[in-house]
Formats: sequence, C-alpha cells, structure tokens
Amino acid sequence: MSETASKAPGAAAQTGDANRWKALVFIALAQLMVVLDATIVNIALPSAQTDLGISDGNRQWVVTAYALAFGGLLLFGGRIADLWGRKNAFVVGLAGFALASALGGAATNEAMMFGARALQGVFGALLAPAALSLLAVMFTDAKERAKAFGIYGAIAGGGGAVGFILGGVLTEYMDWRWTFFVNIPFAIAAALGAYFVIREPEGGRNRNPLDIPGVLLSTLGLVALVYGFTRAESNGWGDSLTVGMFVASAVLLIAFVVTEAKVKAPLLPLRVITDRNRGGIYLSLGIAIIAMFGTFLFLTYYLQIVKGYTPIKTGFAFMPMIVGMMVGSTQIGTRLMTRLPARLLMGPGFLVAAVGMLLMTQLEIGSSYASTILPAMLLLGLGMGTAFMPAMSLATLGVEPRDAGVASAMVNTSQQVGGAIGTALLNTIAASATTTYVADHIGSASSRSQQQLVQLEGMVHGYTNAIWFAVGMLVLAAVIVVTLVNAGRPDTSVVTGSGEGSAEEGDDIKVPVVAH
Repeated sequence: MSETASKAPGAAAQTGDANRWKALVFIALAQLMVVLDATIVNIALPSAQTDLGISDGNRQWVVTAYALAFGGLLLFGGRIADLWGRKNAFVVGLAGFALASALGGAATNEAMMFGARALQGVFGALLAPAALSLLAVMFTDAKERAKAFGIYGAIAGGGGAVGFILGGVLTEYMDWRWTFFVNIPFAIAAALGAYFVIREPEGGRNRNPLDIPGVLLSTLGLVALVYGFTRAESNGWGDSLTVGMFVASAVLLIAFVVTEAKVKAPLLPLRVITDRNRGGIYLSLGIAIIAMFGTFLFLTYYLQIVKGYTPIKTGFAFMPMIVGMMVGSTQIGTRLMTRLPARLLMGPGFLVAAVGMLLMTQLEIGSSYASTILPAMLLLGLGMGTAFMPAMSLATLGVEPRDAGVASAMVNTSQQVGGAIGTALLNTIAASATTTYVADHIGSASSRSQQQLVQLEGMVHGYTNAIWFAVGMLVLAAVIVVTLVNAGRPDTSVVTGSGEGSAEEGDDIKVPVVAH
C-alpha cells in the first residue's frame, strides 16, 4: 500500500484495487460453497448411509471427519495464506476442495467417503481464512468495507440455511451424490475468477519461517477439543475417552499459548487475540454460533419428524431466516456500521436473535408455523445478520497485513469450534430432557397411539429445554460484546496498514480504527 493511500482520506477509492468488487463476487461464491457444505450433506446423509452401507455407529464420521480437519487446521491454513500469499492459497484451496468433492460424490464405500470429507476439511481450512483476509486487505475505505463485509456476512450467516434447501432438492429429485458434485462448478468458477481478477496488495506476506511446534500443538489441541464434544454427543460426558480428549486439549492448547509467547515467529502472534476488540469478537461469535447450530438441528428434526415436512419443504421453511440475515447484514449493518460503534450493532443484534429464540421455547406439537416459527426465524436472522457483519469486519481491522490470514482464521476457528460444541452440548441437553419426560409420562399412556404422542411430546420438550439454554448463550454473547468491544466514535477514513517490516515484531500498526 503506498504512503499516499495511507494518508489521504478516501484515497482507497482511487488507489484501491480497481477489480475489488469483481473479486468480491468470487470470494463470496467460494464462501457460499464452504458454508453450504456444512449443512447440505446433513440432508443427504440418510440416503448416502443406505447406499454405502455405513453403520449407525459410523455415520457421524461423515460430519465429524470434515469438522475435525477444518477446525483443527484453520490456524495453519491462515498462516499458510500469509506465507504463500492469500490469492495463491485461495486458488489452491478451491482446486483441492473441488477434487475432494469429486471423490466424495464418486465414493463407493465408507472409507472413501470419510477420506473425501476429511480432505474437504483440509482444503476448506486453507480456503476460508484466505477468503476473509483477501477482503480485509483489498477493501480499505471504511464505507466500501462496510458494504463488502455486509455481503460476506449475509452469505456466511445464511449459506447454511440455503444448504438445507439445495440438499433437499438434490436428494429428492436427483441423487445424494449431487450434494458433492454441486461444489465442482462453484469451485471452478471461483478459482478461475480469482486467478484472473484478484490483485493482492504488495508487501502483505509474512515470510518468517513456519512455527512447526505451534502448528502441531494448535492442530492437535483443536482436533482433541472438537472430537471430545463430538464424542460426548454419542458416548456421553462421563466416557473415559471423552474426558481424556478434553484434558489432552486443555494441556495442548495451554502449551500452544506458552510456545507462542516465546518463539520469534509465532503461528498465532498473541497480539492478534489480546487486542480487546478482537478477543471480544472471537469469544462472542463462538458463543452465538453455539446457540445457532444447535437450533438449526432441532428445527430440522421438529419440522420433519413432528410436522412431517419433506426435505424440500423443510429447506424452504428456513427461508425467513435467510431473508432476515440478508436484511440485517446488507441493510441495517452496512448502513449503520460507519455511524455507530460495533457494540451498539452487535449487542442489540444478539439480543434480537435471543428474542427470536425465546419464541421458539414456546414450541409444542400443534404449534403453527405462521404464528410461532416464522416470526422466530425472522428475528433470529435479523439479529444474527446485524451482529455478524460488523463482527467479520472488526475481527480483521487494524491487524498488520502479515497477520491478516491468521486473524481471519481465528474468526473461522471460533465458528467451527462453536458449531461443534453447540451441536454436541444442545443435543445432550435435549436428549436428557426427552428421556426424563418420557419416563415420567409413559406410564399413563395405555394405547400405542398415546405412547407415540408421549414420545413426540418428549422430543419437543427436549428441544425447548435446549433452546432455553441457547437463549442464555445469546444474552451472554451480547454482554461480552458490550463489555469488551470498542465504544469509540466511528471514523470513516481509510483503514490500512503498511507492509511487512514496517513495525517492530511485537507491535500492531496503528490505523484509524473504524468502530465497526
């Protein structure tokens, strides 16, 4: 970035990458593909399980293999993006993701399927931080940055729900294999577009040698954490291997922090997370995602099992949430981000989402979609869209260009780990409440139909119990944001940082902080 660009307010508009808006299209396309993949396969899982002869005990690995590789390797992927250059990491990540998707679609047995899903996770971990950090270094003008992150935030939040619709359509009318093959045209279009359109700013690479101990400790620590929660869901919290995984994760991650404080060129410079704003963003985002992911799962089961919706109808039932996210992100967030401090968007955003969750605690077997689920989904989408958008922008604001990949990876890590924790934790709460309810009421059910009714009532009772917990999580996320995230007046000048070597190793470059 030239010196003039960093000094003249509004200079980014003239000196910024002329192709940045075209580049945003391809970055958004790649982000949509990665987010879609997290949910699209869930809808196709029953069909794939039958075709490939995967046992009930092993079917969780279709989801877990992806989550472990993705969650565990994100920090490494972010650092590779800083080392190779974000454009290179982005294109390689897309090519690898397309190849892994082709393998998944062509799978003939469970081992091939699990391998393909793990490989998707590996390339996803390279692709996701590169995408977000490209936005961070290409959009330097505060107002433009607000628009770009508004679009990106809407896709990051709403893409999962789109996956339900697409997964339902492909599984019902074509074949489960197309939930994998559909990634290939997405990846090819995004990779070709990125290759020809993206021009990465000079001087943003981090050419320090790779911190191998940091890579090993963070990867193993995060894998142990994600696997611990996944295993807790299927084997219970008291299972000896589950407890062992949590202990191992704590030891490895503490050792990682100690190592990062000592090594000359750390994988995760502690300055990235000790910044009060960024620390608050990572923590609140992870907690909010815990609430979101569990609720996605419960609503899918509620609509299909209790209400008898088809996969396609279930997917379309999520549309109000997508609409809410688009409006919250691109209209409310984008318009107010340069006028209000981030905490005044994120805090109320999480609270509006909590009100939506609160409506869902009223679910019963006979609840009407129009009067209960529809308004709840709209509020949830609106609140999360409004909160996500400044979070995505602020998490990478003011970092040195050489740290942009790692800062972006931390956003993705908090989302992935939050998702794994949310699914396991809320499922366990729901299952326990269902078991207790059925045990208490089954005695009074004399006929078979009454027993089935008790089972369904128990299921809904379990969901609402867990959703109460999700409400608490969203309120906690709002409190963290209001307590930790910046309160200064927004500044609409240029957000930029000089290249590598422009500051001491341990210092952040001081930039005009836009209170996103």
